[in-house]
Amino acid sequence: MSLENFMSFAKQCLRPPGEGVYTVSNAKERKDQLHQKLYGDHLNVQDAWLTSLKAGLSSNPARVAALGICSDTGGGIQRGANWGPLFLRQAMIEQQQWNLLDLGDVFVVPQVLHDKYLNQETITKIKKSIYNDENSPYPVSPLSITEEAVRLVNESFSQVKLFGIGGDHSISYSLVKAWAQAASRKNKKIGLIHFDAHTDLMIERLGIDLCFGTWVPPIIPLFDSPSDIFQIGIRSSGQERSHWENKFGLHQLWAEEIKASGLESSLNKLDRYLSEKNFDEVYISFDIDALDASYAPATGTPEFGGLAPHEAKLFLEIVGKHCKVSGADMMELAPFVQIFDNPQGQWSTFTSAASLSQTMIELMDKN
Repeated sequence: MSLENFMSFAKQCLRPPGEGVYTVSNAKERKDQLHQKLYGDHLNVQDAWLTSLKAGLSSNPARVAALGICSDTGGGIQRGANWGPLFLRQAMIEQQQWNLLDLGDVFVVPQVLHDKYLNQETITKIKKSIYNDENSPYPVSPLSITEEAVRLVNESFSQVKLFGIGGDHSISYSLVKAWAQAASRKNKKIGLIHFDAHTDLMIERLGIDLCFGTWVPPIIPLFDSPSDIFQIGIRSSGQERSHWENKFGLHQLWAEEIKASGLESSLNKLDRYLSEKNFDEVYISFDIDALDASYAPATGTPEFGGLAPHEAKLFLEIVGKHCKVSGADMMELAPFVQIFDNPQGQWSTFTSAASLSQTMIELMDKN
């Protein structure tokens, strides 16, 4: 019955990989290329995806599954992260690093973010439009659907670990929330390792409490202590580091500290932290702008002075040395955004993201 419930949900709320962005012709060639590589010459992509999904879940192996969330509704100044899941899959396939059970993409109505922001009339209209059923039990917004997807996977397929692909960073609110709630039911001691150029610790932005810059505060209560959250690569903030650490009680490792004290010293700091914490499980959330803008300019808010890809990988390996990684995501990949005059920006961004994603997936897979 669990499999049937999830397949019913998937048929309504998810779409084949690359199809989460509702378009008629945009990126059609890229989507066709992805489907060819995933499903060969199968004429009906929807059927091929559902058959693959059902087979992968019914065998219930211990494996990592990908979920694309093609939403940039919670993004900031530069949009475009809705295309991240399509492009990252292609980059990983090209590097021969795609060996995941693919749950497909959350279907995104691009004008909505979370059901709590919608009145009942709007929810009813959307349900009628996308589900052909105004009384459907399913949510309609990308964050709400994502939360339900993670909950169903955790409840029905305990051996499956989810790797989320965004999309803007507001998505991590839903991914981490549902993951943490599942771990809490099992009495697990959990931690969050968050790579980012920005703290994402605003309480609200222009009156909105769920967006790319506000997603962390509402998930803090899900951890035993705020100190169970460790942020790496921070360097763009309107406040000093002490402000954030004192206000919220979490740990931060700013990019300037990494540069000043040296990489080895910073790695040792994370090593000691994880050794003392002794987490049962951790979640890794990776905003690609944690990398220096010279490596990853194809993102909404690129920042110079950040990590090199090999440095980020060393931090990830320290996490894997101490912890069971049971959830992870890669966020803020915006392939069509080019803030700097860098013709290789898209390629370097997605090459780096693919390599780091593979590292996280391997950490999840080894446990």
